[in-house]
Amino acid sequence: LGSMTWGEQNSETEGHQQLDYALAEGVNFIDTAELYSIPPKSKTYGRTEEIIGSWLKKRGQRDDVIIASKIAGPGESWIGHIRNGKTRYDTANIESALNASLKRLQSDYIDLYQLHWPERKTNYFGQLNYSHRAESFTDIEETLLALKKQIDAGKIRYIGLSNETAWGAMKFLQTAEKLGLPKIVSIQNPYNLLNRSYEIGLAEVTHREQVDLLAYSPLAFGVLSGKYMEGTADSNSRLNKFEDYVRYSNEQAQAATVEYVQLARDSNLDPAQMALAFVNSRPFLGSNIIGATSMAQLKSNINSAKLSLSEDISQSIEQIFIRYPNPSP
Repeated sequence: LGSMTWGEQNSETEGHQQLDYALAEGVNFIDTAELYSIPPKSKTYGRTEEIIGSWLKKRGQRDDVIIASKIAGPGESWIGHIRNGKTRYDTANIESALNASLKRLQSDYIDLYQLHWPERKTNYFGQLNYSHRAESFTDIEETLLALKKQIDAGKIRYIGLSNETAWGAMKFLQTAEKLGLPKIVSIQNPYNLLNRSYEIGLAEVTHREQVDLLAYSPLAFGVLSGKYMEGTADSNSRLNKFEDYVRYSNEQAQAATVEYVQLARDSNLDPAQMALAFVNSRPFLGSNIIGATSMAQLKSNINSAKLSLSEDISQSIEQIFIRYPNPSP
């Protein structure tokens, strides 16, 4: 269960309702970040973790859930409110960010602590056309040593990456193996019918190295539900509230979405459930991170776990993908 809408599009009460329902339905993995709520701003910084923390305090069910959170990377131009936008994955920043997250979560430990995006300059958040730039970034050995210190202190159980590249994943794995440091267990990257770029390099890396994908944006900001193309999205939906979120709205993505939605309709399937079932079918998947702004969406998304796509539908999906390969990387 993703949580980034809690504190912005969803209230604390609604966040607690989602948590209660999801847990009752067997969902036990809760993903958050110090960055959230989304979109990031100083007023709501850390608010999502606070909502999870108040729920944990009220319910007293800490051992029943797996909490995953993230330390923000650098970004002076857009997250200057988080350590002046100059976060580095070094000992001081990791310790400061982690302790603040634990306080907000009202927990003694975080099950999975992730680096939200690379500290170095590389392609993530939809960037293309990689070009090498002179830079300095924290040595991976230092980062792993800093994380090990927190594992040894009992504040973290496991570590993972997010928005990472194949090179970055392999360097973390190689450094950990060489020096006997903690190994990453997961990579949280975008993965959906409009963005299968994970398959190009990372799928083989994570399969062979036994690292799981935590797929975020499985509905491509809700685009794959068909609600935007059909004009049924309400005023609280993300793309209606935040018009600069255009990653999945280009012409090719829109054309592909029309075909995926039509395939679902022709197959008597809910388009959102078909899109989620596709992600669930991937052999490299560890968890599919769903999100919702309404209880109806949440119930539908959770029910997608019961759906298995037929061979005919799977082949039809591949045919659409051939015509529109990764329109929204």
